[in-house]
Amino acid sequence: MSDEQQPTDFQRRVSLLESHVGFKLDHVLDQALAARDSYTQEHSRRVVALSEAIGAHLQLTEHEMDVLSLTAGFHDIGKLGIPDRILLKTSRLSMQEYEDIKAHPVIGANMLRSLAHPLLDEVAECVLHHHEHWDGSGYPDGIAGESIPVLSCIVSVVDAYDAMTTRRSYRQPLERNHALALIASSSGSQFCPNAVAALQAVFDET
Repeated sequence: MSDEQQPTDFQRRVSLLESHVGFKLDHVLDQALAARDSYTQEHSRRVVALSEAIGAHLQLTEHEMDVLSLTAGFHDIGKLGIPDRILLKTSRLSMQEYEDIKAHPVIGANMLRSLAHPLLDEVAECVLHHHEHWDGSGYPDGIAGESIPVLSCIVSVVDAYDAMTTRRSYRQPLERNHALALIASSSGSQFCPNAVAALQAVFDET
């Protein structure tokens, strides 16, 4: 199969959804992702790739890998409900704007749950909690430690790493080792220690 014929990450996730849900979702999801800025779409693709590498390192089951892949791919789907004037703002957010941004895990989880399928209910739960912190200081529910789904912990650390190492209009990207050091410094507070260790191990293996 040539590179042009290889399925994209998005197409693979759609195929995975279709195989479980039993009806076509490609048009709906394609339109949904197209409605958001290109950064969010490309960010999600990178989060999928690195999350899957961590999942493989941790030897997750096939089902866990399915849920992880979908969670990573659609962790920011709730940003469809955030106005562009807030999401794309390059200056400092106001307190109210930050609170509005913090609604995106709940919006995304509700979108996924609206499809009324057991697999997507699992994905929704992980999407809901991908901004929880290990010490309980995250959102939306302020849960802590092992109460946070393992797959949410993986996506959380990858989400942060990709954000740190990606160029934005308002800042330069961090070098890989600098980003990893910052993440390691928040192990046990913001991030799950096992997820942090797995992230470092994946890079050590490459």
